Amino acid sequence: MTNQTEITPETADNNNLEGLTELASIVAAAQDAMTDDMVSRLAGTFSEGITLLDRLTRNEGLLHLLQEIDRPENRQFLISMSNAFTEASRELPSAPPAKGGLVELVRLASQPGVQEGLKLVSLICKHLSRDLRQLHRRGL
Repeated sequence: MTNQTEITPETADNNNLEGLTELASIVAAAQDAMTDDMVSRLAGTFSEGITLLDRLTRNEGLLHLLQEIDRPENRQFLISMSNAFTEASRELPSAPPAKGGLVELVRLASQPGVQEGLKLVSLICKHLSRDLRQLHRRGL
């Protein structure tokens, strides 16, 4: 013997009607809760969002950047860079102020991590410069 309730066309209609009634109540409550100003702001935000999305999807450079960022080595590079920003922002306040001068600069530059960082920046600058020169030669 089971406890199943027999579903007849009448009970199915009643269940559907109750569901529709509850849905209508929710929609009515949402309409009552929203003021004209809220609706205007929501419509404006939605419109600006669609415009921004349209502009972003038409930007070939941004689309190329997003494709490059999706490469595993670039994802890891971004993770490393964000970790470096976090660590540097924590270390800087407790570090003694820079004394300045050529001797301090040489001492700072003699640290292996600093040398690797400078090498990274120089490689990025080298490739960026090369690409920008090619771009201008083509007349773009």
